[in-house]
Amino acid sequence: MSVDAITVLVADDQAIVRRGLRLLLDSHPDITVVAEAEDGVVAIEAARRLRPDVCLVDIQMPRLTGLDVTRALAATMKVVVITTFDLDEYVHEALRAGAVGFILKDSGPALLAEAVRAAHAGDALVSPSVTMRLLRHFAGAGPAFAPGPPPPLTDRELELVRRVARGRTNREIAAELFVSVSTVKAHLANIQTKLGLRNRVEVAAWAWENHRT
Repeated sequence: MSVDAITVLVADDQAIVRRGLRLLLDSHPDITVVAEAEDGVVAIEAARRLRPDVCLVDIQMPRLTGLDVTRALAATMKVVVITTFDLDEYVHEALRAGAVGFILKDSGPALLAEAVRAAHAGDALVSPSVTMRLLRHFAGAGPAFAPGPPPPLTDRELELVRRVARGRTNREIAAELFVSVSTVKAHLANIQTKLGLRNRVEVAAWAWENHRT
């Protein structure tokens, strides 16, 4: 294991799935799986004990669900939700609870690794096949944020919001706007403060709900 490798906890109630995810992730020299968990209780206990960089959590598990795990860990850790379903009833709730990514189990090894890297870097990654459907689900669900006019955003901040809503990573936004990644992160932090949001997924949801895409 590389000293700088991203450490990952994999939580899924199916042993064959956990094994497959471990093999896929461990095949990348910059990623290593440090623990597996067969249910939500074990996942929370292992995460708090080992403090992995990223927790990869199945949405449907016994004892405690992936949603419960996300609520318990997302304030202090990076949680990426994985699921068999492209839009099950818990996914948007998990993102609301603070998950920084959502990918399908059949997304492929490259996207799986990218989701882990993005979470570790402070970005979020949602499977491209469901990004638009997921955000439209947010938009069609009715108001989810505090009523009243939102705090004013600058033109540059609105440009960034639109790109976040389209699923761009910080690096992609930086390249498109000809600024540094650190500048993008600073803008995103300001946007989240102004809108009272916790992460870029909520920024994307806000954009759809307020027709800023």
